[in-house]
Amino acid sequence: MATIELDSTPRLRRGVRLTYDKTRETHVLLFPEGVLVPNDTAAAVLQLCDGAATVAEITAELGHKYEGVRVADVQAVLTRLAERRVVQWT
Repeated sequence: MATIELDSTPRLRRGVRLTYDKTRETHVLLFPEGVLVPNDTAAAVLQLCDGAATVAEITAELGHKYEGVRVADVQAVLTRLAERRVVQWT
């Protein structure tokens, strides 16, 4: 897998949808192969993966909401999501 750079622009893969499950009271990631229940951190990152925002912009946006957000942490979350084949790069 290629290195995720600050100017990389992640987006959800085709057929993948992030939604809020009222029954479980948490976000769920729906995709053809199944369902993934991301933790709060991953859900916050996924909500910003629109194919337009860069990793740097996603990190900055999360930094406005939460303390201590680091680029390396966002890159690690995106790496795990890419390994699960739910995000891709535009």
